[in-house]
Amino acid sequence: MRIIIVGCGKIGTALIGALVREGHDVVAVDNRPEILNRLTNQYDVMCLPGNGADFETLSEAGVERAELLISLTSSDELNMLICFLAKRRGARHTIARIRNPQYNRSSLDFLRQQLDLSMPLNPELLTAQEIHNVLQLPAASKVETFSLNSFEMVELRIKEDSPLIGHQLMDLRDHFRAKFLICVVQRGNEVVIPRGNFVLQSGDRIGITADRSELWKLLKQTGLARRQSKKIMLVGGSRIAYYLSKRLQSSGSKVVLIEVDKTRSEQLHGTLPNAQVFHADGTDQERLLEFGLLNQDAFVSLTGMDEENLLLAYNAKIQQVGQVIAKINRDEIVQMAEQMGLENVISPKNVVVNVVLRYVRALENSMDSSIEKLYQLMDGKAEALEFVVPAPAPFTNIQLKNLHLKKNILIAGLLRNNAAIIPDGEDMILPGDRVVVISGQRKLKAMMDILQ
Repeated sequence: MRIIIVGCGKIGTALIGALVREGHDVVAVDNRPEILNRLTNQYDVMCLPGNGADFETLSEAGVERAELLISLTSSDELNMLICFLAKRRGARHTIARIRNPQYNRSSLDFLRQQLDLSMPLNPELLTAQEIHNVLQLPAASKVETFSLNSFEMVELRIKEDSPLIGHQLMDLRDHFRAKFLICVVQRGNEVVIPRGNFVLQSGDRIGITADRSELWKLLKQTGLARRQSKKIMLVGGSRIAYYLSKRLQSSGSKVVLIEVDKTRSEQLHGTLPNAQVFHADGTDQERLLEFGLLNQDAFVSLTGMDEENLLLAYNAKIQQVGQVIAKINRDEIVQMAEQMGLENVISPKNVVVNVVLRYVRALENSMDSSIEKLYQLMDGKAEALEFVVPAPAPFTNIQLKNLHLKKNILIAGLLRNNAAIIPDGEDMILPGDRVVVISGQRKLKAMMDILQ
């Protein structure tokens, strides 16, 4: 597909890399020559200097042949204008980054309809939602939720004293008397879709799918269950912090927010009246202790600098705060965080890549199924996808043990009649099911892609 990206900052560059790896014809538009030079050296893409709202620039980018245009400039209004013009010039689908909290759901619905916009994209809101999910399940380093809100996939690290060590996967469900599935394992740099005879080791990073109640049952038996975080300290008064504070307060949590900029802290104090907002430097350890760091259930570093977030999170870990989360975008800093024992790292650019890739693959999809959710797992080395199966197909009404699946493909869950099923070989995919598929290093676009 021909896809035009207007605005090639951190998120735009990450998207370009992901779309190129998927084999799409990508055109990058930006008015900063140094960014375009870097992209030209990194990826096989067409780079155009200029303003995305200029008719000549859009025409040169081939907008009339574009299946999708994504506008990611720093201005919400410019993004909407670019998408409006692109649609009028022939682009089939458009996505605009719209970040301002003043654009609430009702106004966005109105704008989407009037501008014929395919999807508004708010990276800060999406990131806040992901952080909130992790805060709801302290044992996990990552939580992904499928269509039934009770059916989840979590990532966690196997500790040295874990009772999961030494058991074959096929024996675990009986041993712990819970319905769950360990569907992906990262050991060192290798990611595998494990078979039943796979034996877990200390240090393994695993992905588990389960109904939430069954997941809690497993976590309790393995000693991983911890009280949900209710007292949270945030450092950095970004839009992410605003959205996250609103969600936390709506779920009954107490929020302490620290922001170094006086004007911004005053704004947040006015918009978050139920939070404790302090104007202070979050890197000042004495001030953090003064504001109650040691009494918090969780600490989240959300400043604009990856290195600062890394150090703040590490300090909170040393102070033995129960749950520590850092917002980090740069891959090399993420690797440093893991080496320092910080497992809860959230990357806004990766959150956005997940959303856009899901949408792009849905555009490519065949009629036998459609992608509802797509999540990258294990640092992008595997994927979890949720498909809807509307009608009979070659993979329906056949016991799973008799399906000839491609290598590194696993059926991890069936969502049927508002119930979640952890399948075994006797189960079948039926028309109307939602199917959760785990894929290792294979880019699925439709359910048919799982078959040999």
